[in-house]
Amino acid sequence: MDSKESTEETKMIWDAVVIGSGLGGLVTASQLAAKGAKVLVLERYMIPGGSGGSFKRNGFTFDVGASMIFGFGEKGYTNLLTRALADINQHCETIPDPVQLAYHLPNGFEIAVSRSYKEFISKLTSKFPHEALGIKRFYDICWKVFNCLDSMPLLSIEDPAYLAKVFFKAPLSCLGLARWLPVNVGDVARKYIKDPELLRFIDIECFCWSVMPADRTPMINAGMVFSDRHAGGINYPKGGVGVIAQKLVQGLESCGGEIRYKSRVKKVLIENNRAIGVEVSNGAKIFAKVIISNATRWDTFGGAGAKESLLDEKHIPKSEKIWSNRYLPSPSFLSLHLGVKHEIIPSDTHCHHLILGEWNEMEAEQGVTFVSIPTLLDPSLAPKGNHIIHTFTPSSMSKWEGLSPTQYAQKKQVDAERLLNKLEKFFPNINNALTHKEIGTPRSHRRFLGRFQGSYGPIPATRLPGLLPMPFNSTGIKNFFCVGDSCFPGQGLNAVAFSGYACAHRIGANLGINKWELPT
Repeated sequence: MDSKESTEETKMIWDAVVIGSGLGGLVTASQLAAKGAKVLVLERYMIPGGSGGSFKRNGFTFDVGASMIFGFGEKGYTNLLTRALADINQHCETIPDPVQLAYHLPNGFEIAVSRSYKEFISKLTSKFPHEALGIKRFYDICWKVFNCLDSMPLLSIEDPAYLAKVFFKAPLSCLGLARWLPVNVGDVARKYIKDPELLRFIDIECFCWSVMPADRTPMINAGMVFSDRHAGGINYPKGGVGVIAQKLVQGLESCGGEIRYKSRVKKVLIENNRAIGVEVSNGAKIFAKVIISNATRWDTFGGAGAKESLLDEKHIPKSEKIWSNRYLPSPSFLSLHLGVKHEIIPSDTHCHHLILGEWNEMEAEQGVTFVSIPTLLDPSLAPKGNHIIHTFTPSSMSKWEGLSPTQYAQKKQVDAERLLNKLEKFFPNINNALTHKEIGTPRSHRRFLGRFQGSYGPIPATRLPGLLPMPFNSTGIKNFFCVGDSCFPGQGLNAVAFSGYACAHRIGANLGINKWELPT
């Protein structure tokens, strides 16, 4: 940027500047732009989407993160990705997945979670016939939570006017949700289920998306996930997960918004405890009425040993220091993006799998293995004659730091081979069928996604009461907001879409640009 451009930028005042183009940030930005706000998104990398993006290699289109996508149904209010795109006149063609996840668990316990709720309950009951009543009661409560969520527009509960209107529209649903806010899944499961093996299954059901066992997973989140997979279903966006971010960017730009890539924000500018702008890495300052951080809470406010943050220490609110004591960064992942010969994947293979050898390894380093084969749904993602296998396992940054370049390269290869060996049981001779291999580590996720320790998101440091301690979008600094998986309601693409809706609505109330009526 030359001096003239820098001067013009300094004089310009945006309605909102969003730091980061993860899906939470893009939903916030596009929602605000659709309401008439002048919005700028600043992205440090070259493509949008963050961990909800895609990248291309040698004819393959790889999803950065998982490809098990909620929020693309057609009915109700919980289909937030569908709604977010429709609000900006965009649409993703999707491919329904008949099975959410196939579990391969200790003691030969295998079960596939079918799109059909009746079929799933029948399969689970056949494995635990003595728990038939408990299974029905537990999952029925999940449906009650989901039905409460699905009966009302999901916007910011920080806006008193919205709360009044939605309570008038659906009073029983509001009261029903309030009941479950302080409750974790484990509390409910143990009330109805006694079999230790079945309770472990509920643990892994939670862990597959929250990376926490049932005792530390909020009931509100479980109600959404355990029911929406049967209601709206798992639907894969044709062309890869990155298409969602691309469509959100197109919608943002069609509404007059702007996104700038390779624009790394160094600092949020604070004046009299009010956010007034940002400073980017080239020294330019950009001013706005509202600043929104789509970075993790640690990258934004520090804590947990973070060496850098977007705010100076003197500006960090006390509430954020309390939060950093309550929550820890979850592990990152060791991941393999593989191209394999088409013939090694049987045609009746499910798209998504979870593998666990021993129950006591569930929260251990590289204990659980996730497998995604998106080309079973969308063959266009790979060159002819190939499939994609994306396999990943939780891995902490502490295992990857302090290594010399040689040690780091060796560990990558050793750990990748161990992960490949786990796949041999399901896809014999996979090593000889590889046509592409790319290894990602926590250090890769930190570098390319800009996430503290490459973390998947926050997890409770101790057992907390459901979702109540999670922060919302507002912060202790005026005109400064957060969005994404460090905010209510947490991790997952549909969850961060909820966070984006809520953030845009909260800011829209401040700017006076929200519609009076609730969404239909």
